[in-house]
Amino acid sequence: MKPDVYAANCPTRQILDRIGDKWAVLILLLLREEPMRFNQLRRAIEGISQKMLSQVLKSLERDGLLRRHAIATVPVTVEYSITQLGLTLAGAVDPLRDWAEQNLKDVLAAQRSYDAQQKEAA
Repeated sequence: MKPDVYAANCPTRQILDRIGDKWAVLILLLLREEPMRFNQLRRAIEGISQKMLSQVLKSLERDGLLRRHAIATVPVTVEYSITQLGLTLAGAVDPLRDWAEQNLKDVLAAQRSYDAQQKEAA
């Protein structure tokens, strides 16, 4: 059966959910630079909770986009690194990040204009 992203039960929607998850994207972009430990990631990504980071890391590992490596120390050190599959996704997402950075002013201006029109109409 050919994937159909518009079909409610198509598994490609799960992949799109991952791509649309800001935390997953930010984690992948960071890990593309270098492997990192949990607390390094948490400090680097402002606003992410410990619980959310843990959940997203598990999801990305399950999807084959990152690798979890436990190092035998006391306490155990865990390091996360991006996989080859994760690199392909990070490469695909990079232009979206660039677009967001380049068009931020225009989007914010459009939002202010819309909000002002809504306020006048109320």
